[in-house]
Amino acid sequence: MKHSTKHIQKSPSLLHKKGMVLFIILLIGLLAFFVRGNFTHVKLTTTSDTHIIFGSFDKNRLKTEEEWKKILTIEQYHILRQQGTEIPFTGALEYENRKGTYYSIGCDEPVFRSEQKYDSGTGWPSFTAPINEDALVLREDGTLGEKRIEVLDKCGGHLGHVFDDGPPPTGKRYCMNSIALKFIPDKN
Repeated sequence: MKHSTKHIQKSPSLLHKKGMVLFIILLIGLLAFFVRGNFTHVKLTTTSDTHIIFGSFDKNRLKTEEEWKKILTIEQYHILRQQGTEIPFTGALEYENRKGTYYSIGCDEPVFRSEQKYDSGTGWPSFTAPINEDALVLREDGTLGEKRIEVLDKCGGHLGHVFDDGPPPTGKRYCMNSIALKFIPDKN
């Protein structure tokens, strides 16, 4: 009677697959860590008038960072106060198609209407114009090594950015973070 002395070896492709799975899990973990805003080098949104292009803050509605931390969720604080950005195509308002008004979370003031919203294909809710010209504050933003225009609410909260690649009639794309807005549908 012959005894088999073959050793079972793991296939290199199986080891490779396990390594790739662990690598992907690590990447997802790192992404989740940074998206949640758990870093110490974040730049807080300021309400100084430096680099304001248009609009002004409502000085009566400004709060300290400690007050904002008590009012906002962790995700809202990261976007509004630390100039964070949602992962594209993940925001609840990206797919909102009902008629209604979009309010800033920080000020609870109307900033956009559904008639101004369009699908830009970018993964963030996009609008051609604010609800009225005094609804927002626009400020130069030099973060990420490029010149952009930051969009803030009257309380100094970061909502997103505006770009010159939108459709007619304005040619603007107000690219907003869903977390920074709330939607109130029209009553019929």
